[in-house]
Amino acid sequence: MHPVFLQIGTFSIAWYGVLMTLGIFIGAVIGTRLARQRGLNEQLFSDMILWPLVVGFIGARLTFVATSWDLFQGKSGLALLYDIINIRQGGISIHGGLIFGVAMLWYMARRARVNFYQYADLFVPGIGFAIIGGRLGNIMNGSDTVGRVTNWAVGYRWPDWARGFHDAMCSQGTELNLVQYCKNIGGQQVMTAPVHFTQLYGVIIGIILVITAYFWMRSRHPGWAFWQFWLWYSILRGAWEETFRLNPLSPNIYLNEGLNNPGIGLLTLTQVISIPLILLAIYMLWRIARQPEVPFAAPNLPTAGQTPSKS
Repeated sequence: MHPVFLQIGTFSIAWYGVLMTLGIFIGAVIGTRLARQRGLNEQLFSDMILWPLVVGFIGARLTFVATSWDLFQGKSGLALLYDIINIRQGGISIHGGLIFGVAMLWYMARRARVNFYQYADLFVPGIGFAIIGGRLGNIMNGSDTVGRVTNWAVGYRWPDWARGFHDAMCSQGTELNLVQYCKNIGGQQVMTAPVHFTQLYGVIIGIILVITAYFWMRSRHPGWAFWQFWLWYSILRGAWEETFRLNPLSPNIYLNEGLNNPGIGLLTLTQVISIPLILLAIYMLWRIARQPEVPFAAPNLPTAGQTPSKS
């Protein structure tokens, strides 16, 4: 559980970026194969990977900054700008990245005059892999997406050598309900209380989405996989991961955490956002199910004696 994958002098590559990139690469390979099988434009799909990814990444960071402004208060000028750009200062918002990325994807589909849903469905398995990679990166960082203190059997006591976790949780800027559990062990401040392993919850959510995407993608209704993803990601993220994650409550409906408590908090901002997304996804799935099926186009395969075009 060390955030750095490779260190060369002052230059470092973080595990988070490596694992997230690996997840995106796997998704791109799967999506390209599906585009070929369904007779869709592979080059257009490749372009749709690049620009929504760039816009989505920027949107994910901006969303995080906007919803976690307390982390940036007290700074101004270049120092503030650097912290906003520095992704290691807090992280990104997956929901924000998805919303911005989908908006860019919709724009590109509209500009190319193609069916948005036929291409959007191709991204569903890849997003699942990207979520897995991102949450594995959170585990390596230690301090990202931390869970609430709990006495439940699932409570995880981070090892003493996980410096990223302990340095963040025992900082004076951390909520006092965590600092009180910190002790000096071997000259290092260590947070000794068990917490929900919410990073692992996120990995499992990603695995569930990848597996179920296999069945969603068999539908002949364009958009079925797309909206199924939004429905179940919002349900699993909001009801499971966020319920036990150490995020600010907005509004504070229920909080019960500590060594003698389950470690539950309602409602986080992500949960608030998830509610309308769940309702919208259910409505859109109902609409899509009422529409006629659209058979997949035959793939453009070379005839006997011909070689595939390299254009």
